[in-house]
Amino acid sequence: MESIQGKHFSITDPEGVNTVIYRINKTAKEYLAEYPKYTVERLLSSQELKGNLTKKTFFIDEPEYEEQLVFLSFGKDKVVVNMGIMEDDKIKISKKPMPVKFNTLYSEKAEVYKEFKYTPNLKRPITIIDPETTEEVKPVVYMDEETNEVKGKCKLKPYKSYFSFEIRDNKDLG
Repeated sequence: MESIQGKHFSITDPEGVNTVIYRINKTAKEYLAEYPKYTVERLLSSQELKGNLTKKTFFIDEPEYEEQLVFLSFGKDKVVVNMGIMEDDKIKISKKPMPVKFNTLYSEKAEVYKEFKYTPNLKRPITIIDPETTEEVKPVVYMDEETNEVKGKCKLKPYKSYFSFEIRDNKDLG
């Protein structure tokens, strides 16, 4: 098993709830003209069943002094979104939420693709999640010959809902 250098913390999910957590990465200044200001990265986790509860331990590899986090708790027919900050070894749920644009993707067409650009370090600004399994829809990465950019394309199944989110600045929300 590969080892992770970093920090960890645990949360407990009640029965019927599955929480996933994303780290918010700020794009380096030299790339801001071409790429989104923020990208997201799902935290690795392990879980342990304790009766009707699930204790999850999340790992942050190579943490900064302060890490901004998005907590997504998937329950039956709803998603609860919380923002948090990890400072040193403490997790704080934010009172001032960071702007998160999220929506539900759904189509009755046979094949639908959601497309987005990657940053130079292959991070992406948008994440699409299957709310039933809480697994990410893995994009196919390709080189766009016309724009000379690395892009991702997610294939979505018909008659199925997906949860999608992206971190933005307040001025970008609309």
